[in-house]
Amino acid sequence: MFAVHLLAFHFTKLKEDQIKKVDRYLYHMRLSDDVLLDVMARFQAEMVKGLGRDTNPTATVKMLPSFVRSLPDGSEKGDFLAVDLGGSQFRAHQVKVFDDGKQSSQLESKFYPTPKEVIQGNGAELFDYVADCLLDFMETKNLKHKKLPLGFTFSFPCKQNKLEEGVLLAWTKHFKVRGVQDTDVVSSLRKALQKHKDIEVNVLALVNDTVGTMMTCGYDDQRCEVGLIIGTGTNACYMEEMRHIDMVEGDEGRMCINTEWGAFGDDGALDDLRTEFDRELDLGSLNPGKQLFEKMISSLYLGELVRLILLKMTKEGLLFNGKVSTALLTKGKIEMKHVSAMEKYKEGLSNTKEILTELNLFPSEEDCIAVQHVCTIVSFRSANLCAAALAAILTRLRENKKLLRMRTTVGIDGGLYKTHPQYAKRLHKVVRRLVPNCDVRFLLSVSGSGKGAAMVTAVAYRLAAQRKQIDAALAPFLLSLETLREVKNKMRTELEYGLKRETQASATVKMLPTYVCGTPDGTEKGKFLALDLGGTNFRVLLVKIRSGRRRSVQMYNKIFAIPLEIMQGTGEELFDHIVQCIADFLEYMGIKGARLPLGFTFSFPCRQASIDKGTLVGWTKGFKATDCEGEDVVDMLREAIRRRNEFDLDIVAVVNDTVGTMMTCGYEDPNCEIGLIAGTGSNVCYMEDMKNIEIVEGNEGKMCINTEWGGFGDNGCIDNIRTKYDKEVDEGSLNPGKQRYEKMTSGMYLGEIVRQILIDLTKQGLLFRGQISESLRKRGIFETKFLSQIESDRLALLQVRRILQQLGLDSTCEDSIIVKEVCGAVSKRAAQLCGAGLAAIVEKKRENQGVEHLQITVGVDGTLYKLHPHFSRVLRETVKELAPQCDVTFMLSEDGSGKGAALITAVAKRLHNVGQK
Repeated sequence: MFAVHLLAFHFTKLKEDQIKKVDRYLYHMRLSDDVLLDVMARFQAEMVKGLGRDTNPTATVKMLPSFVRSLPDGSEKGDFLAVDLGGSQFRAHQVKVFDDGKQSSQLESKFYPTPKEVIQGNGAELFDYVADCLLDFMETKNLKHKKLPLGFTFSFPCKQNKLEEGVLLAWTKHFKVRGVQDTDVVSSLRKALQKHKDIEVNVLALVNDTVGTMMTCGYDDQRCEVGLIIGTGTNACYMEEMRHIDMVEGDEGRMCINTEWGAFGDDGALDDLRTEFDRELDLGSLNPGKQLFEKMISSLYLGELVRLILLKMTKEGLLFNGKVSTALLTKGKIEMKHVSAMEKYKEGLSNTKEILTELNLFPSEEDCIAVQHVCTIVSFRSANLCAAALAAILTRLRENKKLLRMRTTVGIDGGLYKTHPQYAKRLHKVVRRLVPNCDVRFLLSVSGSGKGAAMVTAVAYRLAAQRKQIDAALAPFLLSLETLREVKNKMRTELEYGLKRETQASATVKMLPTYVCGTPDGTEKGKFLALDLGGTNFRVLLVKIRSGRRRSVQMYNKIFAIPLEIMQGTGEELFDHIVQCIADFLEYMGIKGARLPLGFTFSFPCRQASIDKGTLVGWTKGFKATDCEGEDVVDMLREAIRRRNEFDLDIVAVVNDTVGTMMTCGYEDPNCEIGLIAGTGSNVCYMEDMKNIEIVEGNEGKMCINTEWGGFGDNGCIDNIRTKYDKEVDEGSLNPGKQRYEKMTSGMYLGEIVRQILIDLTKQGLLFRGQISESLRKRGIFETKFLSQIESDRLALLQVRRILQQLGLDSTCEDSIIVKEVCGAVSKRAAQLCGAGLAAIVEKKRENQGVEHLQITVGVDGTLYKLHPHFSRVLRETVKELAPQCDVTFMLSEDGSGKGAALITAVAKRLHNVGQK
C-alpha cells in the first residue's frame, strides 16, 4: 500500500515539475485577466475605428456591413437552397421552413470535397465547380424543375453594398484562388449557374458563415444577436445600431456587422502578446503579416504552433533527450485533431504517447506530461483571446442598449469549439468573468452556416413580402403634388362658398365674421382680463399693456383643469365651473373689486353678430356640454357671473384662438394678417376685404374671418383622399361626419389614426408578432405627443421601443422601425394637407391685393407645429410649392389665446373710443 502511495506521490511530483517547466518556458502565452481586459479595450477601440467612415480605410478590423437587417421572427416559410464555401468541405443544402407555429425546419445536405487544384486554381474553375455540385445536388433531390431562391455562404471577407452582392477583399484560411479578389463573387456564381440552362436558381443573399451561424441560432432563440465561429478560421458578427455604421446610409434599425476579427493586430496592436512561435508560424504561412489574431486562435494554426514549440524545446534539450525526428521537422505534422486528442481528460496522456511515437519521438512519461501541458497552454490562450474579443462585442451591445445588465445569446459553430474537450467550458468561463453584467447563453449551431444562408434568404423573402403589405397600407397617405393642388383648389372653392350670402348656409367652411376690424397699432394700453377655453385646460389671465417707448405686455395667469364630466355635462355646469375659476383667480391676484374689460377666447366655431356676441355653431375637440349649441356663449358667461353674484366684468370681445394668434403676432409684425392653429385642433383666420364678405353690411376696410376650416370635406369633396383609417377614426369620434379635414390634420386625431394603422398591420402579422395587446385596443392610448417623440431625429430606436413599452407594446427593433414609418406617413400627410389649405388662403390674399407677388406673415400657434420635429418644415415647403408667388414668413405666436384675447379687447376699446369721439 505504501508503495502505491509513493508511486502516486512520485507521479504527482513529476507532473508538477513538468508543468512548472513548461509554464516557465511559455510564460508569455499565459494571459492574466488584466491582460485580457486590456485586449478587450483594444478590440473595442478597433471596432469603433472600423465603423467610422474616416478611420475605416486604416482599420485592421474591417467591420463589414452584411446588409442583414433583421433576425428571424418565426414567421418565415418556404423552400430554400443554400451553398456553403469556406470550410474543409463544400456543402449544398435544401432547407424547408414551416410556418406551423412551432418554428420548425427541415435540412437536407450533401457534402462535396474541395480539391486543392480547385481552391488554389483560378476563379472560373472554382465557380464552375460550385455550380456543378449544386446541379448534382438538385438532381439528387429531384429539384431541377423548381425555381428556388438560394443563399450563398461565403466564409471570406467581402465588401457588400447590398445583400446579394459581395466583393472579395482577401482570401483567408487555405484558399488562394486567382482572379477572384476585388470582384463580385455573386455575379461569378450567377455566370457559372447560367451555363446550366436546365436549372433556375435565384441568388438572393450572400452570407458570411458567421452571419449564417447567428441566423441559424436566431431562428431557435430570438435573443441571439451574436454569431461566433471558432474552427479552421475564426470570426464574429453581431447586430449593430445603424446610426453607428458610417459606411451605410440611414440611421434606422440595426444591421449585422461581420467584424472579420481575424485581422485584429495586423497593424502591430498585438505585437506585445505575440511570441517568437507566432512570428515563425506567420512567416511560413500563405499570407504572412495577415490574419494575425486568427493565427493565434483557429484550429488551422494551433497544431502548427504546438509543433514549433516542441521543436524548439527539443533542440534545447528540454524534451525527448534533445533528439529531433524528421516528422517533428515537417510542417503540418501536428494538427488540431492531435492537440484535442492529447488534451482529453482521461486518455489524454496515452493519446499523447501514441501521437508522439507516430512522430518517431519515443517519449518518456515526463515528455508526455510536458507536451500535454504545451497543448493546454496553446489552446487555453486561444480561448482566452477569443473570450476577450467576444467580451468587447457583448459590452458594445449592452452599451448600445443602455442597459446595466443584459441577457443575450451567442450562436456558435466551428470544429475547434465543438470537438476540443475543454475549449467550450474555458471560453464560457472566461467570458462570464470578463463581462459579469452580461448573462450569456451559448447556443451551438446544429445545422451550420448553410441553414443560416437559407434563413437569411427566408428573412429577405419575408421582409420583401412585408414591405409590399406595409407600402400598400401607407400608399393612400402619400399625396402627389397634383393631389395637393386639387385640395388647394377645392379649399379655395369652399372659402368662396362660405363668403357668399346664398351659399353660406350650406358651406362646410363657415367663414365666420369675427367683427375684429383692426390689428394693433401700438397705442393700446391698460389692464385686461382674458379667459381661454379651448382644450382640456382653462386659463384665466391678467394682461397689462403699456404703450409708447416703454411698450410692453405683462401677463399673469393661472391654469385650471376641466374634468371630463364637466366637458360632457350640462352648459350651466360648464359655465359655473368657468366662473368659479375666474373667482379663484381674482382673489389670488387681489383684484376682485375691479370691473376690468375682458376678452373671452372661445376656441369653437361661433357665429358672431358683433364682437361681443358669439353663438356656438357646434362643439369640437371632445366637448359635448348640453344646451350650448345655438346659444350666445357671452350671454351664458354673463348669466353664470350673475348667478354667483360676487363680481362684475365688462365682456368686450369673444375671440377665437386663431384670431388671438394673428393679433399677438400682428402686435410684433404689422404684416401679419393670417393666423394658423396647428395643435389639438386645426383652424385658420385671415383679414378679408369687407366688400367680399356678403353676410356683413358695409364695403369699407377689412374684417378678420374665422374660416373654421376643420369642416372642409364634410360635404364629401375630399373623400377621394380619405383612407379606411380616417373613416374608422371619424366613426369612433364624438361627432361622426363632422370636422373631417381637422380629423386628418390635427393633433387630437393623428395618434388615433396611427393606432388604427398599427391594429391593421398587427392583424396582418406585420407587427408585434401578430398579437394585438389590450393597450392597443384602447382608443386614445396613442397620443400625438408620442408621434413627436417617436419621429425625433435624435431618438434612437431603443428609445422608440421604450415609448412603445410604456404603452404596453412589446416591440422588436423591426417593429419600432415600422411604427416610426407609420407615424411619419400620418404626420407628413397632415402637414401637407394643412399646407395645401394655407396655400389657398395666401393665394386669395394675393388676388385680393391685386399684386403679382405677395409678402405676408402668418402667425402660428399649436403644439403640433411647435413640438413635432418635421411638421413645420413640411408645412412651409408645401405652401412654397403650391403658392410660388407668395413669400410667406411664419412667426411663432407667444400665447395667442391669452395675450391675443387681451390685445383684441384693447383694440376694440381703442376703436370704440375713436368712434365715440
